[in-house]
Amino acid sequence: MDMSRTISDYLRRIGADRPAAPDAAALRDLQVRHLRTVPFENLSVHLAEEIVLEERALVAKVVDRRRGGFCYELNGAFAVLLRELGFRVTLLQARVFTSDGRLGIPYDHMTLLVETPSPDGAGGDGERWLADVGFGSHSTHPLAFDERGDQEDPAGTFRVVEAPEGDLDVLRDGKPQFRLDRRPRALADFAAGAWYHRTSPESHFTRSLVCSRNTHDGRITLGGHRLVTTADGERHERELTGDAEILATYRERFGLVLDRVPRVMPHQRKEGTNWTSGTCG
Repeated sequence: MDMSRTISDYLRRIGADRPAAPDAAALRDLQVRHLRTVPFENLSVHLAEEIVLEERALVAKVVDRRRGGFCYELNGAFAVLLRELGFRVTLLQARVFTSDGRLGIPYDHMTLLVETPSPDGAGGDGERWLADVGFGSHSTHPLAFDERGDQEDPAGTFRVVEAPEGDLDVLRDGKPQFRLDRRPRALADFAAGAWYHRTSPESHFTRSLVCSRNTHDGRITLGGHRLVTTADGERHERELTGDAEILATYRERFGLVLDRVPRVMPHQRKEGTNWTSGTCG
């Protein structure tokens, strides 16, 4: 793989120019564009497609196959892009909070610690950011990793707070989203988490379908045959009829060209699953 050409193709995929410098403004722009163009989706789980946690395979899925993925795939590919553009990137593992406040499995989620130069350009310690294009409905902009106060974002008010054993909790509008382990990880460390989420009957990825991306004024999500759009705070929901309409929606609204409709096996389905927003873990 010609990485220079691949990175140029990646930037075209998300509609971005090559940044002049790996700074905070460039990181924010890249994250926003990625969220709006590359969907958070678990369709490979239901199309019997292999999920390979290897950098070239992840980038090829996003760039060449023009697909999305879940956290390991999206943040794994995004990390490659950022490093090639000059950012310093560290993979971090997190456990996602369930709706009843429990923590998920280790390596439930992958997120990125990204370092950018100091704002004054004096060569001192740079800024550290929590960048994430793989959590589904989450912050639109990178979060300041070392800030412990409220951080206002188009998606809500976020806060990074100290947690037990040196970990950090990321909160959205006061509700814990995931618990972050600060120790650096390698891509291979996430293999067990990815295997669990694509095979276990206890994982919501095996029990439901999701394809979701940000828009300039909200979010659009296709969960099986239910299309949900949120624009300027207003929610609209529509049931799609027939395979042709579902495939056309994947193609026209998410840029995914599929040769068949992904389906959840009846024994895997879980009643009451709500994927209108989409989150990893």
